[in-house]
Amino acid sequence: MLSLGRKRQREEITPLEAELAPRGRGVSRLHRQPLWRAAGFLNHLPRWTGTVAALGFLSVSIGYGLVLGGYAREVSDAMLTASGFGIEAVKLSGQREINEFQILEALEIQDGSSLALFDASSARERLMANPWVRNASVLKLYPGTLQIDIQEKLPYALWQRGDVVSIITADGEVITDEVDGRYANLLLVVNHGAQDRADEIVDALKEFPELRPRVRAAFLVGSRRWDLMLENGISIKLPEKGLSSAIETVVALDEDSGLLARDISAVDMRLTDRIVVKLTDGAIERQKSGRNGVEQLVKLGRDT
Repeated sequence: MLSLGRKRQREEITPLEAELAPRGRGVSRLHRQPLWRAAGFLNHLPRWTGTVAALGFLSVSIGYGLVLGGYAREVSDAMLTASGFGIEAVKLSGQREINEFQILEALEIQDGSSLALFDASSARERLMANPWVRNASVLKLYPGTLQIDIQEKLPYALWQRGDVVSIITADGEVITDEVDGRYANLLLVVNHGAQDRADEIVDALKEFPELRPRVRAAFLVGSRRWDLMLENGISIKLPEKGLSSAIETVVALDEDSGLLARDISAVDMRLTDRIVVKLTDGAIERQKSGRNGVEQLVKLGRDT
């Protein structure tokens, strides 16, 4: 027979046994010992812990409310502006065709905007949306200055097709259809395709400054050649090849005999061996010559 030893009294049960003992099997709750006491833990915290926790909760709640209400940006802007980082000045350079108001409108600077939170990338995108802007840069110069550099497209000529007139660049790109008196000195090129070949006639006329102010428009005919319309209504029909040479001949005849001041409606330079001068209806009635009174064929170098 095995001896199990003297039975321990209920008072001798250890705290661990009391905690691990099955519930409802005779172990008194009085003998159970908690592993740690919550009340004792809280008693060791500083007295101001509750105040700090309350303030932290309040700050989080206010911040969350500002975000939901869309006021976080405004509050941040106001704080940064008060710290000396507000946008105080905008420096502009490079603009000629667009005005300062258009640039400031694209920047979208509000009262109290801070330089630190200003979105320079988005501002540049808005500037680039202007049809006159070829390139733009937006720089932040701390503490409170924006530097805006604009590279504009250069107006080269006016292009008309139908009732639409546009300002174009030298490579034929349309800038805008908003044309005012500032661009009256640009050469007007007419008909489809003229925008892509405008440099031909513009460059040719640059060689003859005495004729250029008298040219009202240049018409591209059949996508092959140009007709010049002068201010007095005379049409100069130019050949496909030898553009500058033909214009030079017309200018020389005008200097020698006042060709472009005569009572004529057209000067045809398309033939290589002669110039065809067409009289106006009034001149035909007055002269009634033997050449049907419609056209005069003049050999090059002879009087007209």
